[in-house]
Amino acid sequence: MTFDDDYAMLIGGERVRGTATLDVVNPATEEVIAKVPDASREDLDRAIEAARGAFPGWAATPIAERKAKLMALGQAVLAQADSFMRLLTQEQGKPHAEAQGEVMGAGYWLMGAASLDLPVTVNEDSADRYSETRHVPLGVVGAISPWNFPMILAMFKVGPALLAGNTMVLKPSPFTPLTTLKFGEIAAEILPAGVLNIVTGGDDLGPWMTSHPGFDKISFTGSTATGKRVMQSAAPTLKRVTLELGGNDAAIVMPDVDVEKVAEELFWAAFRNNGQICIATKRMYVHKDVYEPLKEALVAYAKTVKVGDGAEQGTQIGPINNKQQYDRVLDLIQDAKDKGYQFLVGGEKADVPGYFIPVTILDNPPEDSRIVQEEQFGPVLPLLKFDDLEDAVRRANATEYGLGGSVWGNDEDKALEIAQRIASGTVWVNETQHLSPTAAFGGMKQSGVGVEGGVEGLLEYTNAQTIVRRKRAPVAA
Repeated sequence: MTFDDDYAMLIGGERVRGTATLDVVNPATEEVIAKVPDASREDLDRAIEAARGAFPGWAATPIAERKAKLMALGQAVLAQADSFMRLLTQEQGKPHAEAQGEVMGAGYWLMGAASLDLPVTVNEDSADRYSETRHVPLGVVGAISPWNFPMILAMFKVGPALLAGNTMVLKPSPFTPLTTLKFGEIAAEILPAGVLNIVTGGDDLGPWMTSHPGFDKISFTGSTATGKRVMQSAAPTLKRVTLELGGNDAAIVMPDVDVEKVAEELFWAAFRNNGQICIATKRMYVHKDVYEPLKEALVAYAKTVKVGDGAEQGTQIGPINNKQQYDRVLDLIQDAKDKGYQFLVGGEKADVPGYFIPVTILDNPPEDSRIVQEEQFGPVLPLLKFDDLEDAVRRANATEYGLGGSVWGNDEDKALEIAQRIASGTVWVNETQHLSPTAAFGGMKQSGVGVEGGVEGLLEYTNAQTIVRRKRAPVAA
């Protein structure tokens, strides 16, 4: 089964097409594949009003019933996994295998969120009083999801927000709105009207949302620069914010690593989803003892990887998702060329339709180069040589970002010791990019505010409320 090409917003349980449209482009062909509504201010107001109207009833719904709805949503996504996969590849560009992984992950993320519980803390239970702290929903959440993982990163927000008793207005990226709108059709059959609303639009819609007084919280995933504007826009009404922002993740490869065993994993740590992952390895620090063999292994493997249309069999890496990001990655490559840095593989623009950039690996560029200091968010990786672990840790931490990182080595105790010194919200040892709906995920420094996932992420969608009851004194006989 495939989805039809009729795309409408979801507002108050109804499909709404609006009065204006946006084009959606397949990044592998640069062809327009669909038109979606371009929401007006009035459309947004209606969506917020619908969410506000649905909030009391949803907040009062027993949490067991809210969990059941999330489970049903997750199962419905899995039931349509093949259709979502094909549509996701068309709008985002990623190969079918990766698209299927994202769709399945989105379904399981909703089901995993349903396994969480809101804690109740008993502060005092004495002869004088009983005091407990519970967690109550905030109200209406505005969620803004990105184009690199449009399905699963939206579910990062939908799952815990709805479980906590909030209602939501969700805005997908204008580059990748199609799967989210089709998810809305499924949600309309499962959730009460107004609990989840979905609006699509261009550059104006996000700022309208972040400044709108009708939202109690904004949950945003995107760049650090945009995250700063979101926080500024939310400040006048003191909206709660969760911001999952950029990263410049470092991998530290220890001298005792088995190059043959880890080379392929390290390659995909950097190049999965064409490098368009906030927690992809963006800088790879390799000890001098294994630098040359690992460099050779990565380059040799890169030459075997097929880059192309994600809908074609055998494709392992698709295009950059959109022209804006494509041009930015090309600019970073050109800067490296202008500075005379050595390219081990890639570095040339693909002369075909679509936003394709070949896998590109640079050989030990300077630490202060743009390709090391900036988040490339594309298929470009600098390899960086180090002699001393203390120096590697210092260089890994010398960034405004702190989202993720990884350490690779045979001595797991030593690798763990180094990992604990990396100033990032998540650090992996001998793997990378593993996330769970039951574990907190968030950034340090300018990589974000707050966390997603786990009980900690669930509590981001609540207010703590302490109830204190004074006990009656015993009545004398």
